[in-house]
Amino acid sequence: MTSGMRLPLYWRVCLINGLLFVVGTSALAFLPVTVSARVLVSEAIVLVLGLAAIVGLNSLLLRTSLAPLDRLVRMMDEVDLQRPGQRLPEGRSGVATKLVRSFNAMLTRLETERGTSNAKALAAQEAERHRIAQELHDEIGQSLTAVLLGLKRLSDRVPEELADEFRLVQETTRAGLDEVREVARRLRPGVLEDLGLHNALAALATEFSSHGMRVRRVSSPGLAPLAPETELVIYRVAQEALTNAARHSGATEVEVSLLRQGSEVVLVVEDNGRMDGLQEGAGIRGMRERALLVGGKLRIGPAQSGGVRVELKVS
Repeated sequence: MTSGMRLPLYWRVCLINGLLFVVGTSALAFLPVTVSARVLVSEAIVLVLGLAAIVGLNSLLLRTSLAPLDRLVRMMDEVDLQRPGQRLPEGRSGVATKLVRSFNAMLTRLETERGTSNAKALAAQEAERHRIAQELHDEIGQSLTAVLLGLKRLSDRVPEELADEFRLVQETTRAGLDEVREVARRLRPGVLEDLGLHNALAALATEFSSHGMRVRRVSSPGLAPLAPETELVIYRVAQEALTNAARHSGATEVEVSLLRQGSEVVLVVEDNGRMDGLQEGAGIRGMRERALLVGGKLRIGPAQSGGVRVELKVS
């Protein structure tokens, strides 16, 4: 059937049933088969077999025509835009094929629009992180530094009975200043911009090692330079994976590796924690969104040690 003569699905079903009715009627009319006033057993068998053949052939033809619709319904239930590339096979003709082709085109359009909007959202998020980090460093950090200097000038004039309380205030202020600097550093990975991805991952491993986890780092020498946005995605995925290991899986040991496999750069963060402690929350969704921005493939699953394995592949 040519593209200019495609029939609506309703008329295709009517045509199939009409043809089968005509075939069945013709068979009764031209074959040497009769039906007595009192139906004989042999005649009943012929009628039952004929009816079964018509019903079976009708079911087969309808199943062939409507199979693409069943696949389309299943795809609608299972499709996930965070895992792009899912498509239905397209036939060569028919209304169902046209519907499947339209559905595939809609998925392509949605993935493109989602990728564009996510890129803008994440770019705005990074800009906001940079702004907040700058304000923390320049305003709150400078204010706390001024308070510390003022306390130091007053330390010689504090009465002896208030010396212990005064030192406690000093230590509290110094601890607050350190926390502000740490938050600002997490929001804006300056080491990534200044020293590169390898040193940024090393600093990240050192930071989480100081929080009670043993973090081991493995890297391939001579990795080719990556685009700044790709380096940022790898850094953020590693940061989120380490955060999940520390907060949710209860891990005590983590291995962070950055290797080259063929034309791909592969980041793997594997811990010895609990897989059941990991939930698909905003952090994991953020990792998936970031991976999509640079055409990466993110997999999160159980590690061989029984913990959690996060793998990001970027071409």
